[in-house]
Amino acid sequence: MSFPVSGVLRGAKTKGRNRAFALGLMATVAVATIAVSPIVATPAVAQTATRNFDIPAQPLASAVNAFGRQSGLQVTLAATTSRGVNAQAVSGNLTPDQALARMLAGTGVNYRIANGTVVIGAPAPSAGDLPVEGATTLQPIVLRGQPGAEGDVGETVIGPEQLERINPTDIADVFREEPGVQVGSSLPMSQKVYVHGVEETNLAVSIDGARQNNKVFHHNATNLIDPSILKAVDVDAGIAPADAGPGALAGSINYETRDAIDLLAPGQSIGGFVTSTYNFNSDTVTTGLSAYGKHEGFEFLGYFTFGKGDDFHSGRGHEVGGTKTDLLSGLGKLAYESEDGHRFEISHDRVLDDAPRPFRANAGFVDTGRPWEPRLRDYRLDRQNTVFTYTDTSPEGWWDPKIMLAYSSTEVTVPVFLRPPLTPSPYDAIGETSSLNGKFENKFSFDMGNVVAGVDFYSDRAELDDFFEPGREKATNVGIYAQARLEPWDRTRLSFGGRADHQWFTGVAGQEFDNGGLSANVSGEYDLTDFLTAKAGFSHVWAGVPLAENFVLNPAWDYGADGPEPVTANNYMIGLEAEYEGFTAEASIFRTDIYDARIAAYRTPATGALINRDLESKGFELGAGYEWASGYVKVKYTHIDVDVDGRPADSDTGNYLATPVGDIIMITAAHTFVDWGLTIGGDIEIAPEYDHVAAGTAPYKAYEVVNVFAEWKPETMQNFTFRAEVKNLLDETYSDRATYGQEFGNVTPLYEPGRSFLLTAKATF
Repeated sequence: MSFPVSGVLRGAKTKGRNRAFALGLMATVAVATIAVSPIVATPAVAQTATRNFDIPAQPLASAVNAFGRQSGLQVTLAATTSRGVNAQAVSGNLTPDQALARMLAGTGVNYRIANGTVVIGAPAPSAGDLPVEGATTLQPIVLRGQPGAEGDVGETVIGPEQLERINPTDIADVFREEPGVQVGSSLPMSQKVYVHGVEETNLAVSIDGARQNNKVFHHNATNLIDPSILKAVDVDAGIAPADAGPGALAGSINYETRDAIDLLAPGQSIGGFVTSTYNFNSDTVTTGLSAYGKHEGFEFLGYFTFGKGDDFHSGRGHEVGGTKTDLLSGLGKLAYESEDGHRFEISHDRVLDDAPRPFRANAGFVDTGRPWEPRLRDYRLDRQNTVFTYTDTSPEGWWDPKIMLAYSSTEVTVPVFLRPPLTPSPYDAIGETSSLNGKFENKFSFDMGNVVAGVDFYSDRAELDDFFEPGREKATNVGIYAQARLEPWDRTRLSFGGRADHQWFTGVAGQEFDNGGLSANVSGEYDLTDFLTAKAGFSHVWAGVPLAENFVLNPAWDYGADGPEPVTANNYMIGLEAEYEGFTAEASIFRTDIYDARIAAYRTPATGALINRDLESKGFELGAGYEWASGYVKVKYTHIDVDVDGRPADSDTGNYLATPVGDIIMITAAHTFVDWGLTIGGDIEIAPEYDHVAAGTAPYKAYEVVNVFAEWKPETMQNFTFRAEVKNLLDETYSDRATYGQEFGNVTPLYEPGRSFLLTAKATF
C-alpha cells in the first residue's frame, strides 16, 4: 500500500515544482519586461524613417510584395483591390508613406499605415482606428502572403497575424480554423495532415522551399514541426502550380519559417524575446528563446524551444499514457544582402522528440493478441532541414532569379520486440528518409503579370537499418517547369503551367527503372460583378514512383519486369466568392482522383512491392463571414467523402493515402478592444456523426469542441504580452476525425486532451 501512496506524493511534488518553475519564469518575464521597457521602447518611426526603394512599374499585387520587403512593414492587400491595377515605379530614399503615395498615384486605391501595418484598399479609417501619436509598434514586422492574389484558386494562406492569434502548440492548432485540412492524432510526433482527406505524403510538402521526403513509419508524423518557428503556411488544395515542385498529386503545402526582418521593429538593429507557456492539464512547460539582428547587410536569427511535461488527461479525466512532452527544437538563419539587392541566406532547423509513446504511436492501444508487446516503447524522432537560397530583392522586370539547394532528413529509432524466445529482443531499428534537392528559377514580370520558369531536382532515399533485414530504395528526379500568372483582361486572372519530369527509381536489390511524364494545370478567376467572382481549375499530375515506408522494406521484393506503376492524379474545382463592405461568402466543389497509388507492404516477394490503389476524394466547402475594424466572425463548412478502390476509406487501408472526414463545421471570432490592448476570441468545431464508412464498421461519433482565449498587451508595457486560453472548454471526450483506428473494435484511439488551461507570457526586447 505504501508504494502507490509514495508514488502519488512524488508525482504531486514534481507537478508542484513544475508549476512553481513555470509561474516563476512567467513572473521573471514580466519583471524583466517592465525593467527594460523604458530602455528598449522604440518610437513609432514607421511612417517617418526613410528607406531606399527601388520598385519597377508592375501589377499591384507584385509591387506590394516588393514594397513589403523593402519597407519592412506588414502589408495587407485584398485580392479584389489588386485586380487589373498596375502600380507606378518608385525609386529613391523615401519614407514608406511617400513611397506608397508614388506607387499608388493615379490608381484610385486608398491606403493607411497604423502600428507598423499597411492596409491597402481599405476605406478611410475612423479616428479610433488611427495610432496615437508617439505610440510604439506592437506587432512583429512581417510580410503576409495574399491568398488568391495571383490566381491560384485553391490557395489558402495562414499568415503571421492568424498564427499569432491562434498561438499554436502543435500542427493541429496551425490548421484549426481550416475545416478542409484535418490533422490526425493528439500527439505531435504522430500527427499527420490531410488536405480534403488526402494525406500530405501525396502533396508536394516543403519547408522554406525545400522538399520533404518523410515516409518513415506509418505510426509516426511525416513532418514534425515546431509551430513557434513558423511565419506562414501556404496550402494549395487539389490544384497546385507547377512551381510548387514535383509530386503535387493532391496539392501542396509550404511551411515558411521566420526571418530576422520579420521580428525587428522599424529602426531596430538587434532584438530578442523570451516566451513561456504553462499547460495545467499535463503540467507542461514550453519555453522559447530567440535573438536576432541586422548590421551592414548581415542578418542573423537564433531560436530555441524546449518543452517538458507529463501525460495529459482526456475529457473523462483519464490519463492518456505515452503523451508526455519531451521536445527540443531550434532554428538558425544567417543572411547577407548587398546594397544592390543580392541576398544569400542559409538556414537550419531541427526538432527532436524522444519519449515513451504508445507501442503504435498513432493509437492509444491496439489489441493484437501479442502479449510480449508492451503498452509503451521509446520512440526517437529527429527531423532536420538545411536550406541555402539566393534571391534578388531588387529585381528588374525580366530578371528575378532564385537559386535553392537543400538537404532534409527524418530519422526514427524504435525498439523491435520479437516473439519469445527469439533473440535479440528487443533491438533498435532505425528508419531514415532523406532528400537532397534544389532548383533554379526566374520570374519574368511584365505589364499583365509574370511567368516563373525553372529546373529542379531531387535525390530521395528510404533506408532501414535493421538487425535481420536492412533495406533501401532511392529515387532521383529532374524536372523542368513554367507557371504563368496573368491578368490578360479586365476582371480576369489566369494561372496556368506545366512540368516535364523524368525519374530514376532503384529498388531494394538494386533493380533500376526509369519513367517520365507530363503535368499541367490551369485555373482562373472572373469578376462577374464588383463583388462576385467565379473561379475554376483543373490539374493533371504525374508523380513517378513514390518510395516505400522504411519499416516495411523487404529485401526480397520482386518489382516485376516493368517495375512499379507511376502514380498520377486529376484535380477539379469550381466555385464562387463574394465580398461586400466587410461581408464575405464562398462556395466551391472539388474532386481529386489518384490512380495507381503505391501501397507498399511487407508481404511475399512477388506481391509486396506492387500493391496499387485508386483514390477518390470529393466534396464541397461553404463559408461566410463579416470583418470590422477591430474584429471578425467567420463560419466554414466542409463535406468530404473519400473512397479507396470504390469503397469508403478507413484509417487502416488509408495509411499514406487518405482518411475519412465527413462533415466539419468551424466557427471563429475575435475582437480587439483597442483602448485596453485586449483581444478576446475563440472557435467552435462541430463534427456531426459520419456514416460513409466501410462495411461492418460503426459510424464515426459526433463531437463539439469549444476553445476561447484572451490576450492582453498593456499600453504601459508595450513589449509584453500575456495570454490566457481554455482549450476544450466543455471537456468533450473525443478523438479528432482524422485520428487512426476509431472505427475498429480492437483499437483504443488516441483521445484529445480534456479541458486545458494555458497561460503564456512573452517579452520582446
